[in-house]
Amino acid sequence: MNKTGKILLYVAIAAALILLPMGLQVFGNAWVRIADTALLYVLLAIGLNIVVGYAGLLDLGYVAFFAVGAYLYALLASPHLSQTFPAFAAMFPNGIHTPIWLVIPFAAALAGLFGILLGAPTLKLRGDYLAIVTLGFGEIIRVFMNNLDHPINITNGPKGLSGIDPFTIFGVTLGKPMSIGGFQMSSVMMYYYLFMVLVLISIVLSHRIEVSRIGRAWMAIREDEIAAKAMGINTRNMKLLAFGMGASFGGVSGALFASFQGFVSPESFTLMESVMIVAMVVLGGLGHLPGVVLGAVLLAALPEVLRYVASPLQHLTGGRLDASILRQLLIALAMIIVMLLRPRGLWPTPDHGKSLQTNT
Repeated sequence: MNKTGKILLYVAIAAALILLPMGLQVFGNAWVRIADTALLYVLLAIGLNIVVGYAGLLDLGYVAFFAVGAYLYALLASPHLSQTFPAFAAMFPNGIHTPIWLVIPFAAALAGLFGILLGAPTLKLRGDYLAIVTLGFGEIIRVFMNNLDHPINITNGPKGLSGIDPFTIFGVTLGKPMSIGGFQMSSVMMYYYLFMVLVLISIVLSHRIEVSRIGRAWMAIREDEIAAKAMGINTRNMKLLAFGMGASFGGVSGALFASFQGFVSPESFTLMESVMIVAMVVLGGLGHLPGVVLGAVLLAALPEVLRYVASPLQHLTGGRLDASILRQLLIALAMIIVMLLRPRGLWPTPDHGKSLQTNT
């Protein structure tokens, strides 16, 4: 494809992304909300792809960083701390309302710190052992969030935190509809554009990291850690950097999720969420950024779309099959079929397996 063709393709993609929520809103805000959720999962999958796809470190506790970012924003943008602690009530009588410009860098930094804390004791672990340790870390974070309501009520336990502020950008509150030239923009539509901007920034950052010296060092570790160490790569620092940088994407996603939902609870950060994010990366194409985005969009939107398939099937069976169980069955069946037909993912990297090719 020549340069003009690429420019036209990019313009067409940009126009489609801009017009997508307007088209979906015709069918109801629920469809725009599905697109918002898909973008959040794209951001999570991009972050996990740094750890799993680039560095080859299997992380089954990635949802912990998602939880850290969500609870950070929930505490800094809700009345919970002022209602619970008199000292906070004295300093912030109207509650803490932290702006987006402070929360997103803070969430990225705190989640990155947690990522380094996870990576430090796992440097010598590989494969199944690393997966088990990271899985335990994710569950520890969820259990902490579920039980930190006594003796000091920090997270409000299983009740969760509510009353979280929506983001406000340049004086515009994303939690309320806005009218532009007679066109009514719903709250979910404004969140769509915010999420899209952050996803595009994340894609550019991830791509630049991939082609940098750091990205090549991660891929060398993924292919053969002993050979990478022999070539002078500091594998310890590179692994910690991968955990920290991947976790920072999860922290930002968590802050966006808390603002979007207006409520967070430990139920949103279960092991199943981590498994789904890993499945997005593997299903799309391990280490290939376009494939990861495709996998995240498909797996995030598929459960919601299948709601409209599962309900009629439930009626056909006279209600004997539960719609939610049937929906999960259809998702699992679709994933099995895809992995059987495309074992390297829907959109694998072209370079994958090049070293295995033999000249005849």
